[in-house]
Amino acid sequence: MCGISGLIGHEDFELLLCAMVESQAHRGPDAEGVFYDKNFAALGHNRLSIIDLSPKSNQPFTDHSKRYYIVFNGEIYNYLELKASLRHDYNFITQSDTEVLLALYIKYGVSCLGKLNGMFSFAIWDTKKKKLFAARDRFGVKPFYYSKSQNRFVFSSEIKAIHKSGIKKTPNQDLWRRYFAFGSYGLPNETFWEGVCQLPAGHFLELNEGNLNITQWYDFASQVIKQPLVKNYTEAKEQYHDLLFDSVKLRFRADVPVGFNVSGGLDSSTLLALVNQSQVNSTKIEAFTFYTNDKRYDELSWVEQMISHYSNPLHKVLLKAIEVPELSKLISSFQDEPFGGIPTLAYSKVFKTARNKGVKVLLDGQGMDEQLAGYDYYTTNTKSTIQGVTKSPFNPKILSEDTSDGMGKDQYPSPFEDSLLNLQYRDLIYTKIPRALRFNDRVSMAYSTELREPFLDYRLVEFGCSLPIEFKIKDQQNKRILREVMTKYIPQSISYAPKRPLQTPQREWLEKELKQFVEEQIDKIKYSNYAHWFNLNEIDNTWSLYLKGDNDSSFHIWQLVNFSLLLN
Repeated sequence: MCGISGLIGHEDFELLLCAMVESQAHRGPDAEGVFYDKNFAALGHNRLSIIDLSPKSNQPFTDHSKRYYIVFNGEIYNYLELKASLRHDYNFITQSDTEVLLALYIKYGVSCLGKLNGMFSFAIWDTKKKKLFAARDRFGVKPFYYSKSQNRFVFSSEIKAIHKSGIKKTPNQDLWRRYFAFGSYGLPNETFWEGVCQLPAGHFLELNEGNLNITQWYDFASQVIKQPLVKNYTEAKEQYHDLLFDSVKLRFRADVPVGFNVSGGLDSSTLLALVNQSQVNSTKIEAFTFYTNDKRYDELSWVEQMISHYSNPLHKVLLKAIEVPELSKLISSFQDEPFGGIPTLAYSKVFKTARNKGVKVLLDGQGMDEQLAGYDYYTTNTKSTIQGVTKSPFNPKILSEDTSDGMGKDQYPSPFEDSLLNLQYRDLIYTKIPRALRFNDRVSMAYSTELREPFLDYRLVEFGCSLPIEFKIKDQQNKRILREVMTKYIPQSISYAPKRPLQTPQREWLEKELKQFVEEQIDKIKYSNYAHWFNLNEIDNTWSLYLKGDNDSSFHIWQLVNFSLLLN
């Protein structure tokens, strides 16, 4: 897991590239590298050493001919198998997955992407053809941002690096208003800043003589449709069981310590059990969880119950309300865009603790709800994108009439005949997974720690989504097949416990302990250059009602805080 950056054009990019690399130092503190193809291209890299820790694997990395240079962020989990398949085609000099990826591209070109099981964003510069090729993994675990002008193309792992290249930091009003009105975090190619785009997940780009072409290489819907229909439930459980174990096993490939995050739910319990069932000396693998000392929300008792069945060291990370103001400012500077709220802050402390304990890689249970219909609204047939709320968490009335004029909701494709599968598709490709991956990438990288999501292994997701509805939901119980597969590994009191959507006392803290902090952020908006975007009287009214108890949801308050923090 690293940071990549680059500039393409007929200029001297040395100073700009250095500024971009420096801005992403947190993503890779183990080594920095640059490559210049004078007056054509400049590539930069910040390395977090995970596989093959030797300097020979530093980047930018080149092949034997020195024609191709690659900067790569992520991990190719099946790199050993791919390396074996290339043994007659390439003379490897490192033990890294970076060299395997470059060798694979040299042999197969674009079609190499379909052979990769991993999380990745990378760029390859062809010094002979003066051509850039870049790609992003199937679900967009790893970020890739870019900006193109008439004479220059810039790319990086984080938006702040794009702004360091000279692109003015101007809020994208269209997306911000959709955020406030509908909770949108943007379509796959959008960002909250003008002039900055992102390469959508499952896409690659080619830049040749200033011409930019973007192509989709992974179509999730078509892959699900192509899956052989498994009608036998026993057979489906066996296949799902094997995929679960293999997905976790692959993600333990590392030359540094690996740990895992755990909460009190089924997905974390599954991860805990799989780690301990599949790894030698598993009891030495460290687990991490957060809590807030509020029994209404904390899952610590559930976590301790789960851990008691094994012997993993458990690190309990406490978030206090008094920490939130400064931590919000810090994490906002790493996120570059709005993030989910206080749970994200608590999660960030987990990565800080792991790094301080010498654990550079953590596993997480992200992705299971989307593939097996785990959210409440999957069974209630609502159009919601938020788990566990009874009324809209958004308040579009805080926008001025001029700002909200002509505004419409994001529209998502419905490629399947089945409505439930279309909801899963929306959450995987457009809403829940993209934003969660962005939140999580930034908080892990803020503390130079790699996060891996075994349940987002594309084989597992495709298979899970392709299963008949009755394999996923039975008697209003979500994730049926997972619960039954894991019955022999975890207690039924956990495997059949209901999903708990809230993990922190965000609603209460914003109203009480953080009241002054919230009001400071609201005042900042009122005196900003963007005050005219808002109906300021309605903001005051909304806050007043919240303090009087209208706090079923706190998201509309956190939105204001988020916006204010990002105005710096």
